Amino acid sequence: MKRSGSRRQFLGYGSSAAALGLLSGCASIRGRGELFKISLAEWSFHKTLFEAKTMTNLDFPILARRTYGIGAVEYVNQFFKDKAKDYAYLRELKTRCDGEGVRSVLIMCDGEGELGDVDPAKRSEAVSNHHKWVDAARFLGCHSIRVNAATGGQGSFEEQQRRAADGLFHLAEYGARMGINIIVENHGGLSSNGEWLVGVMRLVGSFRCGTLPDFGNFSDYDRYRGVEEMMPYAKGVSAKSNDFDDAGNETQTDYRRMLKIVLAAHYHGYIGIEYEGSRLSEHEGVLKTKQLLEKIRAELA
Repeated sequence: MKRSGSRRQFLGYGSSAAALGLLSGCASIRGRGELFKISLAEWSFHKTLFEAKTMTNLDFPILARRTYGIGAVEYVNQFFKDKAKDYAYLRELKTRCDGEGVRSVLIMCDGEGELGDVDPAKRSEAVSNHHKWVDAARFLGCHSIRVNAATGGQGSFEEQQRRAADGLFHLAEYGARMGINIIVENHGGLSSNGEWLVGVMRLVGSFRCGTLPDFGNFSDYDRYRGVEEMMPYAKGVSAKSNDFDDAGNETQTDYRRMLKIVLAAHYHGYIGIEYEGSRLSEHEGVLKTKQLLEKIRAELA
């Protein structure tokens, strides 16, 4: 993708995707024979959104459907940070989704404070800051918001677990009233330690609080072990990709091994494409990730 291109050119990539045979749609129910459904994470286009500015958050569902044949999207709040309470804007976003037959799956939320802050007042403020995103998710028809179990790194392993669980428990209480799940990604710090995060889930003890296992983001923790530990609590899965070899396999993660772990947990929901590489363009990275997911899904069916 050339970042200097127009928004119209960017949204017009569908023709090249079709030529590659990658536009098969996602079945909406398990009964249609698919082991899992594919969604598209907005972070895959963070360079286009932040730097090139040739698309906006409102363009995202149109891009997902027309260019990639994907009927489910995962938003990132950073791309519409001031719009959480702007219901005219949210209504326009919902209208575009409805017009394209695209489902809003979740909103990834950052920058709203640390839910495991050592200061109880700041922890409570962080909980309250996320309420508006729960409300926005409900309006858009999402099932979840993704949050961070951030603790500031202060305190022992167990102390940080307790603080994160406290913030998540209170946010999950609000989520339960709104019918929205609160899910935590392995996203740095102790949250990228599967054992720690599973311990947090147990302390929270709420059906409305779960995990979003990301294939990457584990640093020095074994990624396969981490995903396996998180899967019993998973309400979403993120297929992180960075680069691909000549055979089309992701170079950092064995997707076949990882998807077998996901399916062994009886998970058949959405797996979100999240391309984060630099060698390939965002467009090419998304296409290759989708192609690999579809190939393995067919093999395992």
